[in-house]
Amino acid sequence: MRRTSASLLAGTLVAALAWASGPSTPAVALDPSPGVADLTQDLNQILGDSRLTIARAGVVVKSAANGEQLYATDAGKLLTPASNTKLFTSAAAVETLGLDYRFPTTVLNAGRKVGSVLTGDLVLRGTGDPTMLAEDYDALAAKVAAAGVKVVTGKLIADDTWFDGQRLGTDWAWDDETAYYAAPISALTASPDRDYDAGSVIVSVAAEGGQVKVTTTPETDYLKIVNKATVGAETDVLIERQHSTRTVVITGTVADPYQEWVAVDDPTAYVSSLFRKALAAHGVRVLGATTTGAAPAGASELARHDSMPLGELLVPFLKLSNNMHAEILTKAMGRKATGQGTWSAGLKVATDFAKANGVQVINMRDGSGLSRRDGFSPDSIVQLLTSVRTKPWFSTWYEALPIAGNSDRFTGGTLRSRMRNTPAANNVHAKTGSLTGVTSLSGYVTSAEGEPLVFSIMLNQYLSGSPKDIEDKIAIRLAQFSRATATDVTAQLKAADQGAAGDLECSWLKPAQC
Repeated sequence: MRRTSASLLAGTLVAALAWASGPSTPAVALDPSPGVADLTQDLNQILGDSRLTIARAGVVVKSAANGEQLYATDAGKLLTPASNTKLFTSAAAVETLGLDYRFPTTVLNAGRKVGSVLTGDLVLRGTGDPTMLAEDYDALAAKVAAAGVKVVTGKLIADDTWFDGQRLGTDWAWDDETAYYAAPISALTASPDRDYDAGSVIVSVAAEGGQVKVTTTPETDYLKIVNKATVGAETDVLIERQHSTRTVVITGTVADPYQEWVAVDDPTAYVSSLFRKALAAHGVRVLGATTTGAAPAGASELARHDSMPLGELLVPFLKLSNNMHAEILTKAMGRKATGQGTWSAGLKVATDFAKANGVQVINMRDGSGLSRRDGFSPDSIVQLLTSVRTKPWFSTWYEALPIAGNSDRFTGGTLRSRMRNTPAANNVHAKTGSLTGVTSLSGYVTSAEGEPLVFSIMLNQYLSGSPKDIEDKIAIRLAQFSRATATDVTAQLKAADQGAAGDLECSWLKPAQC
């Protein structure tokens, strides 16, 4: 049953009174239809979980068809979003940069070429491409050799000036500094594999011949490996880069192969070492030292690599919740809008985009959600999700969101192990978010009657294990929503308990463990 104007006013007044009475007041139905009243009762019961007694919970559900609010509790409260921040970053990036945007990486001749000798400097210039692999730098080196260059008399200059020199987010925790999900941001960076975790290296250990063998992906001598591990009856090993150094210390015991993704301390220096080694492998000798700085005016292009378009990059970015993609895109937005590849410039672009699309409560401190000072209200997230449905790029962005219960890693993403065998499976398209004491899930679901719904669930300040199963129960209930009739959801909600994720979303667990 649709609301009349009178019932709409009544619902609005009831909602206002419920909000004013404080966070402990259960949400009430905003529509007198049996289905909405039943939904309200069920969601109130789900949110009555004892794990949330001392926590904060904000939930908003609206019809995407007409904007009608179906459920709300603490809709306007500022809460920590974790990786739900990426909804804002990704949407603003597509709007600002376009789906066809590519990151170019170029090699420049900053001297004079005579025969096979380049008299002067060779410049490697980046613009932040997070998808560059060691093989891509090797291909650039091969192009330099193919251009006839055998000797460079000057320096190898690494030009990372497309972005500023601030490598880490202002509010990021110091003890995350060596973690791949908080790697330093640079306009010159490299990823170890096609998850594209920019600025990191995979360090692998295995027991061979009574000793622990250590390898890296890609092969690199940039890191200093200190191997103190021994072969043992079980694998209980710690692989950790020492703070603010290139030294990786390995301790513990190894029985079975194990690997860890480790952030490098300086992506520009790391890339320079990869590229210099690749040049040598292709017969190009650089006589001078490796330095950093801007390419001289008038330097000519010798080789170029363009990234995949942003429309394709959205898949590993959003499906796997890649923090570095978010931060690189933030600086890229700033560079395009103001000529400044900085967090402040990029965050202003993202914030202005959000406000232009009706978002009221927003505090963006980074692009990924690593900062605990990021803040959004559930209503603001729903407003963004509703507004972008009219954008010409929406379908591409929507399909890049994780899809519940789909086991394919680049389809289901961080939701691939959740809500399986329920009405929410292959239905819910939503962004996850995880920090200690924080979990969120916001996105889209189609009801049992085919009505498109938009929702945001934000749970903060709990002290228990992760209550992600509460998010799943709500999403499953929304997939079963019918305006006309009450719904028996007991069996399906039990499935949420069976498929609930652990404390961290899958993207934080390398290799894939959920």
